[in-house]
Amino acid sequence: MKRLSALLLIVLFTVPQSAFAWGSDGHMWINYIAAKHLPKSMPSFLRESADRLEYLGPEPDRWRNQYSEPTLKYGQEPDHFFNSEQVPADFGPLPDGRWRFVERCYEFRQKALAAGMDPKKANDLLPNDIGFQPYIALEIYGRLKVAFREYRHAKAEHRSTQTIERNIVFYAGWLGHYVGDAAQPLHVSMNYDGWRMPENPNGYRTQKGIHYEFESKFVHENLTRKDVEPLVKEATQVHKPWDEYQGYIKQSLTQMEPLYQLEKTGAFKDKGTPEGRDFVKARLAAGAQMAANLWYSAWLESAVDPPDPYAPKPATPVSSK
Repeated sequence: MKRLSALLLIVLFTVPQSAFAWGSDGHMWINYIAAKHLPKSMPSFLRESADRLEYLGPEPDRWRNQYSEPTLKYGQEPDHFFNSEQVPADFGPLPDGRWRFVERCYEFRQKALAAGMDPKKANDLLPNDIGFQPYIALEIYGRLKVAFREYRHAKAEHRSTQTIERNIVFYAGWLGHYVGDAAQPLHVSMNYDGWRMPENPNGYRTQKGIHYEFESKFVHENLTRKDVEPLVKEATQVHKPWDEYQGYIKQSLTQMEPLYQLEKTGAFKDKGTPEGRDFVKARLAAGAQMAANLWYSAWLESAVDPPDPYAPKPATPVSSK
């Protein structure tokens, strides 16, 4: 416990600054569009809550004021990003629990320091510097699934579902925010606001500001929700949420360098270019599609009750020998 407490203090007080993703516009559009692409087999109240879900899209970004709510800001800041390139090549599969990931990061950092790595470089292995993006998404996904399960139980027992529905809408909106973050390539890369990798043979922009210009200013001035809606299809089931969400992050990472390539051409400056607008629309649509898919999957998975973890285990039969 002492070791874990010490790690937690380091995480909380060495969180890097990072920009917001998509601004309010993009996050609101992602949630609204996702709601409108849910199958009719889902409870109708979620589709009918599109306006509420839209409002909730930027909610976690409202928790990020370092002057008025510093404890809140720094306690959840690493949830918004995942610097994929900082994960060591021999790290192996990501553990499916946040704190197991923290422990493994510190184990790798300790080995690197023992091998002579510069301490400043070793800070790239700090879990709060890498980020917790996939963890917060799947944690909220679990909350949403549990809430759907409670909804099913209440319906089966002819109880009111009103309060449960409110929880479901909140969890869905909250989840949609982080899914939207991961659709933004700069939120899954160490090159989140200017090129930071040691090698830069193509002369990509190193000056800060690209993050805001791409996801907030350009989106606000040049796109509307209607530009994105036609690119999203009806939700489908995600069969392995943890694995497929990691794949979603990896796919978003493949779009990081194309983003920098487009930036060099002025694709996101002022009115931009058709290629720049198409790129942004595709990323917003990817976020809306994954949000809808995860909401739908949580509903489907909630149909199966898990074993009761508190149920007494059956007695082991005594051998007659």
